[in-house]
Amino acid sequence: MKQIDKHAYGPWALVTGASSGIGEEFARQAAASGINVVLVARREERLREVAAELTARYEVQARVAALDLGRDQILGPVREATDDLDIGLVVSNAGTGNPGPFTSLPHERLREAVQLNVITHLDLAHHFGQRLAARGRGGIVLVSAVAAAGGLPYMANDSAAKAYVLNLGEALHAELRQAGVHVTVLVPVLVATPVVARIGLDKLGLSAEPITPGQAAGEALAALAEGRVSTLERAEMSGAFEDMKDAVTEMIRARLAASQPAH
Repeated sequence: MKQIDKHAYGPWALVTGASSGIGEEFARQAAASGINVVLVARREERLREVAAELTARYEVQARVAALDLGRDQILGPVREATDDLDIGLVVSNAGTGNPGPFTSLPHERLREAVQLNVITHLDLAHHFGQRLAARGRGGIVLVSAVAAAGGLPYMANDSAAKAYVLNLGEALHAELRQAGVHVTVLVPVLVATPVVARIGLDKLGLSAEPITPGQAAGEALAALAEGRVSTLERAEMSGAFEDMKDAVTEMIRARLAASQPAH
């Protein structure tokens, strides 16, 4: 678990996707550092359970905002939940994956994925980037994936979205550093999360061993504190992508073939 400076990154942190997986671990590690947390996700009951745990264990304040970040015009409700708080850390983590042939996936589902995987990151980074720059300190963590390193067949929309997040974070790392704001991109190769399990990436037998959500969050917060642009260098990212690309493509193809009715 990574402890971070609550003066630089507190007194409040906003964490999206905080009801499970990496987001929940970001919230836990922020709270362990003495930073109050705003927890954002769809599942209000689960968010309240996480909030109760963090307040009891770490003696911090926790605020719950049950929001569907895959819907348009989400920045208004986020602002309502945070405008009265001194936010020092923003973790834009919410995301999803929709494997399948691009032209066969429902158009509306693809647009919803772009809303969650691209527009939400843009909105949060722009709004809180302005606030943190005016404050003169703080941090933003954007969560991407190793699929950002190239186009991934049968996950075309998802890999394109992850590339956007990576490039946005790399650029903001340079821009906002001048204002005293640290920006880091988490680029995990394989993390044991519900999304990874749903897609089936945890069963591919890849050379990369899955890490826990706690390890992923800790790596990102360490990179943030050290002023690094991302948790994985571009060269390493490209190598990891090439190692997994064929296996992921074949796995999705096999699942699609198995789902077709027999003739």
